[in-house]
Amino acid sequence: MLHGRPVAVLGGARIPFCRQNTAYADVGNLGMSVRTLGAVVEKFGLQGQQLGEVAMGAVLKHSSDWNIGREATLSSGLSPLTPGITLQRACGTSLDTIITVANKIAAGQIEVGIGGGSDTTSDVPIAHNPAFRRRLLSVAAAKTPMQRLGRFFKGFSLRELKPEFPGVGEPRTGKSMGEHCEDMAKEWKIEREAQDAWALSSHHKLAAAYERGFFDDLVVNFRGVSRDNILRADTTLEKLATLKPAFDRSSGRGTLTAGNSTPLTDGAAACLVASDDWAARHGHDVLCHIRDAHVSAVDFVHGEGLLMAPTVAVAEMLARNRLTLQDFDIYEIHEAFAAQVLCTLRAWESADYCKTRLGLDAPLGAIDPAKINPLGSSLAAGHPFAATGARVVATAAKQLKERGGGRCLISICTAGGMGVVAILER
Repeated sequence: MLHGRPVAVLGGARIPFCRQNTAYADVGNLGMSVRTLGAVVEKFGLQGQQLGEVAMGAVLKHSSDWNIGREATLSSGLSPLTPGITLQRACGTSLDTIITVANKIAAGQIEVGIGGGSDTTSDVPIAHNPAFRRRLLSVAAAKTPMQRLGRFFKGFSLRELKPEFPGVGEPRTGKSMGEHCEDMAKEWKIEREAQDAWALSSHHKLAAAYERGFFDDLVVNFRGVSRDNILRADTTLEKLATLKPAFDRSSGRGTLTAGNSTPLTDGAAACLVASDDWAARHGHDVLCHIRDAHVSAVDFVHGEGLLMAPTVAVAEMLARNRLTLQDFDIYEIHEAFAAQVLCTLRAWESADYCKTRLGLDAPLGAIDPAKINPLGSSLAAGHPFAATGARVVATAAKQLKERGGGRCLISICTAGGMGVVAILER
């Protein structure tokens, strides 16, 4: 559990999440972060105020993005005396940035801070070929123009001009996250129809939440966009069924498609967290408190499912808090792929998995599907890697306020075989 003072979630804001190479194609992480932090500053009247920390994150970033947390803070409207830091844990990044700030508050080091993240899959870093990069460094170290020319052309090959694009493959296995998830779907026997149904439900629930105005104070207009442009309120099972497998195209057994997997997405999100005393002094409502958080990892290199780490993290966090899996009113489970969510749920219901992998005497059991992602999740909203955690926390905190109380379990799988989880309470 978080030790020390209670840590309150006061709310958050985000820009609409947009499909790669659409509205934010030329914005980049810094621009999206500035707009999002600025929205939090405006929402909570923080203009000119000095906070204890702004922790932001990004997965895909340029080498020139020296410290996005600090640079975005300087353009956000906050006091320039507010420090900033940039962190990265793949898809769990902004849940981790929130936890980082929360732990500082709990320890009494600071009173208030912002955690969040951004990611762009449009403005991606493109690197020189390593051989060409070494050639340029050698040229730069030369003393005279003739030496520079000689070093540039000596042994030069046009193959060196081939650029390197960022990949989505795991360095240890060479497989993409989607290929790993296909392996999980086959292992846990997750059918294509169940994945499509999960994706359809996510779109319908998110569309309904927008229609009733839930996101009016959470999602701010940016670049003329007011809603996530991935959202497809009119999609149907019949439309989803026409899509071809995206990762296993040759075996005839592929089940993951563009419809039941998250698309490449641009976006940013952030949350304001504080001590109860700071919230009271500044007249802000406490939406909920962060009760606990946890991170675990799996050995995916030697056979475990890449995205199964949340099953471990949740089990370990529940044990520490003496809670059962059923002791929650809402479950916010990041939908990297519909199959990932379904594998996770099936694992928690499996007596064998819970005994052999989690060391439990009994399975964690089933969850009421109506309580899982009540307002939709990543399949409908999109998934800018480092922004998803803050989106989830802000959405969950507001839901708990609407309900008048309750407990929420947050679960996020990440690349690298890790899972970041947390408990929110009101």
